[in-house]
Amino acid sequence: MKTIILFLVISLTTTVLKSQTCEEVMDYVKEEGGYGTTYSSYTSEAISKVTFYQIAVDYKTLYFAIVCFKKEYSSNCAEYIYQVGSNTKLNYSMNYLNSAGKAFWEYIQPYNENLGCAPSFE
Repeated sequence: MKTIILFLVISLTTTVLKSQTCEEVMDYVKEEGGYGTTYSSYTSEAISKVTFYQIAVDYKTLYFAIVCFKKEYSSNCAEYIYQVGSNTKLNYSMNYLNSAGKAFWEYIQPYNENLGCAPSFE
C-alpha cells in the first residue's frame, strides 16, 4: 500500500513540475494571440519575418516576438520565440525597414534569456 501511495505522489509531482518546451510555448502564443502583427524582411540576409503577439494571462499582458530566421539554401525558416517588452513591437516596426538585423539585435535579442528559447549566436 505504501508503495502505491509513494508511486502516486512521485507521478503527480513530476507531472506538475514538467515545464513546457519552447515549441509548446510557441504553439500556445500563436493559438491564444490570434493573428499577431507580422513584419516581413524580404531584403534581409538573416531574418525572414518577425510576428508580435500579446496575450493576457492572470490580468497581465505578456508580449512575444516570434522571429523566423532564414535557412541557408532553403525557402523555409527556423522560428524562435522571445518574451519581449511592451514597446518592442513599436521600436522594431519603426526601424526594421532600414535593417531588420540591426533592429533585431537592438530591440529583440536583449530579451534572449527570458524564455530560454533563443538560438545561441556564439
